[in-house]
Amino acid sequence: MVTFSLLVIIGIIGGVLALVDGIWRLRARGGNTIVGVIEIIVAALFILSFFVPVPWGSVVLGVATLIALVVALFLGGRTGRGVTIAAIVVIAIWLVLVNGWIVIPGIN
Repeated sequence: MVTFSLLVIIGIIGGVLALVDGIWRLRARGGNTIVGVIEIIVAALFILSFFVPVPWGSVVLGVATLIALVVALFLGGRTGRGVTIAAIVVIAIWLVLVNGWIVIPGIN
């Protein structure tokens, strides 16, 4: 059974944004398809980790998704950067909150 807390919703939003960014990278002409494929795989595993136990934890997959997004941001391409930056911000906020580096009552 999955409990939908605010942290889970923030993580799912970040994963969906990363997944959409990876799909847009694959569909763009002249885009970097290898980064798009890696981004889709890692983002899909990150989203899946909230519902099914995976061998790696959600935090490890969150860090891997964040690294894939940063690499995709710096490699560029013909896709826009807005979704990439939004996904980076949301996943970074999720990582800070889930690790307890900042405690906000009601969220964690």
